[in-house]
Amino acid sequence: MVVNFLFYIIMGRRKKPRIFEQIAITGVADKGKAVGRNEEGIVIFVEKVIPGDVVDVLVKRKKAGYMHGMPVVFHKYSEDRVEAFCEHFGVCGGCKWQNVKYEAQLKHKEEVVRNALKRIGKVTPHIFLPILPAPEITYYRNKLEFSFSCKRWLTKEELDSGISNKEDVLGFHVPGAYDKIVNVNECHLQPEPSNVLRNAIKSISIEQRLDFYNINAHEGMMRNVIVRTSSLGEIMLVFSFKKEEKGKIKKFLDSLLEQFPKITSLHYCINPKVNDFILDLEIITYYGKGYIEEKLGDTRFKIGPKSFFQTNTKQAKRLYDLIVDFAGFEGHENVYDLYTGTGSIALYISRYCRQVVGVEEIAAAIEDAKFNQTLNEIDNTVFYAGDVKDILTENFANQHGKPDIVITDPPRAGMHPKAVDILLKLAAPKIVYVSCNPATQARDIQLLQEKYELIKVQPVDMFPHTHHIENIALLHLKKE
Repeated sequence: MVVNFLFYIIMGRRKKPRIFEQIAITGVADKGKAVGRNEEGIVIFVEKVIPGDVVDVLVKRKKAGYMHGMPVVFHKYSEDRVEAFCEHFGVCGGCKWQNVKYEAQLKHKEEVVRNALKRIGKVTPHIFLPILPAPEITYYRNKLEFSFSCKRWLTKEELDSGISNKEDVLGFHVPGAYDKIVNVNECHLQPEPSNVLRNAIKSISIEQRLDFYNINAHEGMMRNVIVRTSSLGEIMLVFSFKKEEKGKIKKFLDSLLEQFPKITSLHYCINPKVNDFILDLEIITYYGKGYIEEKLGDTRFKIGPKSFFQTNTKQAKRLYDLIVDFAGFEGHENVYDLYTGTGSIALYISRYCRQVVGVEEIAAAIEDAKFNQTLNEIDNTVFYAGDVKDILTENFANQHGKPDIVITDPPRAGMHPKAVDILLKLAAPKIVYVSCNPATQARDIQLLQEKYELIKVQPVDMFPHTHHIENIALLHLKKE
């Protein structure tokens, strides 16, 4: 059966639109797009399809060796398709794979890791362990950020009907559109009271006639809110206001506290900038102790308004247990924990080794790590603020002792080449490389192959219904 989807004829163009017919979608690629090949073997990255679909593809962009396109006719639907459970699916962009069976999601994520290691890293591990599924595939996040807007995103049908988009909304950005906000009624990513809080925040703001932000005009008081929850039942809210209006801010926050007295920590900042980035701004604690607490195993963590912490708490515990397993601690090891963040891995593994030395670029995160060290009465960890590529030197190693094990968990960009070079010089017997980006991890592993061999890897699904993948790799120093 042929099903038309998003098909249109481009009028007035000099070039005739190029359409490839009967393209079999065979896998997934970066950022959640799927991939197929035309008769000539050229790769086509396709939006809004899943592996197993057979579609006609309209080419939108052509680059050397590959193309980008969109489906215009479906000839066959994949057997892995399921009905999405969220009313906002396909619009907000937060859960692009909701319409794919979870078992199939895991299979394709595992394949992404295999392909990255093979094609980018040019390496095959001795052992490839099956991907670790998430224990919960909905309501698994402990942090979400929502944006205010005085204009609601409209569907094509609504635009064609002439309906006005002037409406105060609170929700998510439409993918690829900085100035379009989808009003969210119910989100299936974060457990309650997240939805109740967000809807109440919107209602109170409207009742008090507070101006919702106009992104294009850069006007309006209400900009963003971050909702953080913990498995210990604690709640943190961080508001971003466009300008300082103390009377209005006080009235708003007091009303919220009156309605939700169980809020643990309430913060706000004034952001007059065009962008939404707030880590460079002063965060004011309006109510509470200034942070919330989380627990992984027996280790407690302070989480402040600027803290980074794994957003899937239950799966983070299992991830850290895998790190312990991969490291194979015997109790005598001197461990370097690179890109330590708030020290979550360092503190979690401290009971298994002699010493952990953590390094992190963000100074505020290191302050949290030191607080968490005291909170847990841990005395065998030490933390340093600074860029890994600058701090990690041979002199540093002479001061703290050469590492027996290095644990590295860099951002998506992976490790700086200088950091890789110093790891090769230090020649620790083991490296446990944790990554949220299999492509850059594979690139770094290829560089490390000068002295290391890849023993085993295991993907971990931290974010069901998304294309994101965490992967753990164990490398051993080659024997001379």
